[in-house]
Amino acid sequence: MSDGVRIVEVGPRDGLQNERIAIPLEAKLRFIQSLRDAGCDDIEATSFVSPKWVPQLADAASLWPLLPAGPDYSVLVPNLKGLERAIELGVKRIAVFTAASESFTLKNINMTLEQSLEAIRNVIEEYRSTTPDGWIRGYVSTAFECPFEGSIAPERTIEVTRKLFDLGVDEVSVGDTVGAAVPVEVKSLTKMLEDSVPMEQIAYHFHDTRGTAIANVSTALELGIRIFDSSAAGLGGCPYAPGAGGNLATEDLVYFLHRSGVPTRIDPDRLAQASREVLALLGRPASAKAQQAQLSASGTSPR
Repeated sequence: MSDGVRIVEVGPRDGLQNERIAIPLEAKLRFIQSLRDAGCDDIEATSFVSPKWVPQLADAASLWPLLPAGPDYSVLVPNLKGLERAIELGVKRIAVFTAASESFTLKNINMTLEQSLEAIRNVIEEYRSTTPDGWIRGYVSTAFECPFEGSIAPERTIEVTRKLFDLGVDEVSVGDTVGAAVPVEVKSLTKMLEDSVPMEQIAYHFHDTRGTAIANVSTALELGIRIFDSSAAGLGGCPYAPGAGGNLATEDLVYFLHRSGVPTRIDPDRLAQASREVLALLGRPASAKAQQAQLSASGTSPR
């Protein structure tokens, strides 16, 4: 496993979208700059979503032009209105989302699964017509379990993943939205995906609700997956998934990868410091295990 992986840092978007305390625009920019300085070069910066539904990201249009130069940035676009804003700002990398669960899709975006795929089709067609050099990621939430339906059959996740590729996405992130999956389930789904989709274009997005995220990464890594989503300090959850814990912490992921002989370009010391201002604004200490250890080793209090 000497070949590197690509880490997609989702803290500025997925990590902050569900927080009740508003993070000022300037603090978000410093957070992103710190992530960039730590070596994170693939950052999902924000989402062009309705401020009514996700007030934390209401400043998306103001944030985008101020982003520090350097890494690849992407934004989540939920619909054609969000896409219009992205196109106006010259965004070259977007993400669209659906789920493997009918109930979750209805709760999340008030659409059936098929309606969500049709909406994605419209977004992709419009984006390709205006931004032919643009890049598109697709998200499949609740790939293993839904908070409303329970366990999700792998066949359903595979079907939705395949449909996203058929619609023209460049990559699909398969999400354990409620953090329920364990390695045997990751292995089963990954083996089944191999027969249906291009595996080099598959990412995993694990939540650490039950402490299984790193074990799941280890299994996926052994099976050839080389793209993983994570969030600095483990920030995040899902506003439409009751009981969903935080994302896999980027600090924990980087520590695991480095100790496993898998290189990344991310500096653990700088990464451990990157989210401290945001954590202070949220009124909470560092809780990611590797971040706590890194801060303690450097003589910095995790609080």
